[in-house]
Amino acid sequence: MFEGLIEPRVSETDGVGHINNTFVPVWLEAGRNELFKLFTPDHDFKNWRMVIVKTTIEYKDQLYFGDFAQTRCYIKRIGTTSLVLYEEIWQGNRKCVEAETIYVNYNQNAKKAEPIPESIRIELEKHYWEEKTDVKEGSV
Repeated sequence: MFEGLIEPRVSETDGVGHINNTFVPVWLEAGRNELFKLFTPDHDFKNWRMVIVKTTIEYKDQLYFGDFAQTRCYIKRIGTTSLVLYEEIWQGNRKCVEAETIYVNYNQNAKKAEPIPESIRIELEKHYWEEKTDVKEGSV
């Protein structure tokens, strides 16, 4: 699992007192930084490899300002050129968000998807998601 810690900002809080839904995709992306390093270790955008093609988000509970949130990113499937992520955002012991995101390993210069290298595949396999890892208690 790739993990990230988010400190909610006042500016992300909407008029009804919870974190606005438009910030959830940003928080999910922040939890993928270690994943991005596998594909583009120097974070050079001229050689950026990870292109998002789909995200599905389910809002399970509200997120609030004042308490840290934790992102959890798992690998659900690895294809030839793409991978599917299963992601969660927890606040305390509440799972507030579930998401599924699909990325393609894309060569910007050639303008085409390329196979995921075996060395990266091996690292990705260390982060596979299994339903049994969906614990009730958050570590934040």
